[in-house]
Amino acid sequence: MAAFATTRKILFQHCDPAGIVFYPRYFEMLNAVVEEWFDLELGVPFAELHGPRHSGIPTVSIDVQFKKPSRLGEEITIEYGIEKLGGASLTARFAFLGPDGDLRLEGRQVLVHTDLEALKPTPFPDDLRARMTHFLLEEDVSDA
Repeated sequence: MAAFATTRKILFQHCDPAGIVFYPRYFEMLNAVVEEWFDLELGVPFAELHGPRHSGIPTVSIDVQFKKPSRLGEEITIEYGIEKLGGASLTARFAFLGPDGDLRLEGRQVLVHTDLEALKPTPFPDDLRARMTHFLLEEDVSDA
């Protein structure tokens, strides 16, 4: 299947004095991409997820390899897809690509669907899970 893709312009707020992205800002951008993916593609804005659904989707693990810096003013493309979809968790792969398509960073992120009242993992609701399967990068849907 296909990954979700979106773009971001590197703004002054993302950069250190050298004019390159300060690495923690990539994590903020990644979180914004996840929120955008939920809203635009999965049909569940975070306001609904955290509000009426009383759920969250915290990151429990992240592994990143930084390949090349991104500079102020560049427009980067961020690709996000599911490598593994379990019962209450997913492992996503992501890549940040520069304007010329060169890899800036890549990695994996594990998200866990969580009941915000009990603060415990809970299975993905059927509607959300069904939409997530469209973003599987590999046909690996398990019961984990």
